[in-house]
Amino acid sequence: MKVRHIVLGLLSISVIAPIFLYTDRVGSFVNPSSSRRDFLDDVSAFTVSGDTRHLNVLHQETSTALKEPIGVVYSDHSTVTREHKSTRVLSATDEERQHQQLSNPIRQVIDRAPPGLTITLDSHPNASDISAIELEQQPTQPSGKIVQEHSDNKHDRLTEPADAQVRHLKDQLIRAKVYLSLPAIKNNPHVTRELRLRVKEVTRALGDATKDSDLPKNAVDKLKAMDQSLEKGKQIQDDCAAVVKKLRAMLHSSEEQLRVHKKQTMFLTQLTAKTLPKGLHCLPLRLTTEYYTLNSSQQNFPNQQKLEDPRLYHYALFSDNILAAAVVVNSTISHAKHPSDHVFHIVTDRLNYAAMRMWFLSNPPRKATIQVQNIEEFTWLNSSYSPVLKQLGSPSMIDYYFRAHRASSDSNLKFRNPKYLSILNHLRFYLPEIFPKLNKVLFLDDDIVVQKDLTGLWSLDLKGNVNGAVETCGESFHRFDRYLNFSNPLISKNFDPHACGWAYGMNIFDLAEWRRQNITEVYHRWQRLNRDRQLWKLGTLPPGLITFWKRTYSLDKSWHVLGLGYNPNVNQREIDRAAVIHYNGNLKPWLEIGIPKYKIYWAKYVDYETVYLRECNINP
Repeated sequence: MKVRHIVLGLLSISVIAPIFLYTDRVGSFVNPSSSRRDFLDDVSAFTVSGDTRHLNVLHQETSTALKEPIGVVYSDHSTVTREHKSTRVLSATDEERQHQQLSNPIRQVIDRAPPGLTITLDSHPNASDISAIELEQQPTQPSGKIVQEHSDNKHDRLTEPADAQVRHLKDQLIRAKVYLSLPAIKNNPHVTRELRLRVKEVTRALGDATKDSDLPKNAVDKLKAMDQSLEKGKQIQDDCAAVVKKLRAMLHSSEEQLRVHKKQTMFLTQLTAKTLPKGLHCLPLRLTTEYYTLNSSQQNFPNQQKLEDPRLYHYALFSDNILAAAVVVNSTISHAKHPSDHVFHIVTDRLNYAAMRMWFLSNPPRKATIQVQNIEEFTWLNSSYSPVLKQLGSPSMIDYYFRAHRASSDSNLKFRNPKYLSILNHLRFYLPEIFPKLNKVLFLDDDIVVQKDLTGLWSLDLKGNVNGAVETCGESFHRFDRYLNFSNPLISKNFDPHACGWAYGMNIFDLAEWRRQNITEVYHRWQRLNRDRQLWKLGTLPPGLITFWKRTYSLDKSWHVLGLGYNPNVNQREIDRAAVIHYNGNLKPWLEIGIPKYKIYWAKYVDYETVYLRECNINP
């Protein structure tokens, strides 16, 4: 009888007790305040997929709350694997972990497991005790067996900047230089020598790298060595105030150097833009010499009867740059559907007249018609008729441009460019006088490239306006207040400072409407009011904005894309879609300072095998 009671007692301990621990129904009668109930709650909350497994030999109830346990291996890379088959690891979902992490001691131990250890729960009835947790060192898993990486680490790697190490190395150099300037470090020759050595190593490794892939293979070793040296310096130098003071001084010094360099860069860029490259100086000399070897019959262009035919497509191009004018003509004709219907009227100065004629005589643009004129032949354009021509020759204007002591009077150097002294730049305001028998003309600057057929511009209805142009008010600096002096009552009373500006460079002008509205006289009146340059600085866009105020028709932006002469980030899609691309700015494509990735659009319309270009050593 005693033996029977002993057997029943043992059975109750070995069989019934585990059932109390592992079933949901019996577990509901356990005291909620007990730690064992916490463990049961954890177990009952697990959800896994697949078939129902058994814990040892004890039968479990079928429940949707209990599914296959997930094997978890915590390694250096926080990887998850199912390779450990001898033990079962119970893992809660992320949401349950957040809810139970503080209250469940077992979960805390699992979450704090060191890298390389597997945490398992045995199926023993007393598995709820922390003493039942086994820590087993896991061997390094082959890369082929890793099925999933921790999402956070993966996300960190994907979003890590491509120049993270480069920036870290630069930061190290700054810290090292600060330490080397502090008295505490200077008094320690060993650390000083070590830091100087590290600075040389890191500087050599960094080189001109802008992203991590540019760094040499030993860059990581140099980075770690520098970190160790900096840690030594940090232990020696404990005066934070001295470090802050030094960093502030370095910041102020860097800002001052940046200001000086920006000013120098602006000056040198403006100077380069004003100068003529040796090849472009040689070209007109070589062409002029060749031109005067021709007899009079060879100096004439064909198809001159088309010059005044209003049914054809007429272009106005005013330039003293032969190669630039050639690119405009070549690119336009290359995309014209009917080249024989296109007429180019080129006006240049006396110095380049013979050379310009010689270029187009020896390089005729397919079937298009060419006219080259000398501005000196426009006898009607004189100072008594044109206020701007009178102003350009005045002593005050010459003083403004050529007296050195006045150089600091205007901070914006672009307005001091002597190109504004050339009447060629203002000839665009006299189109009806130049083409008295034409009704429409397309004005083109010499720093543009045509990429599509432009004949559709002549059929546009300008709705009574004189000028058809692309607006440039996408940004604040392209509005009227950028170009005009609104502190002057004449300007503020007549114009809106927030009105959209528009672009010169590709403009379709209705000359019939121009004559009807007497636009030239409007231009003259405002030029006379600006004789002391109080309304706007010199240039053609400000008087253009005034002259064609409320007389400009807005063209679709795809007709004319600007910025290739100063902005390296022009939208590529806009460039590809544009009918005309414009190198406005100082970085012209024929200069060495031109933006390299934009030069290709211009260079493909230059035949560098031409004898004149080869003789003048003009290369792409």
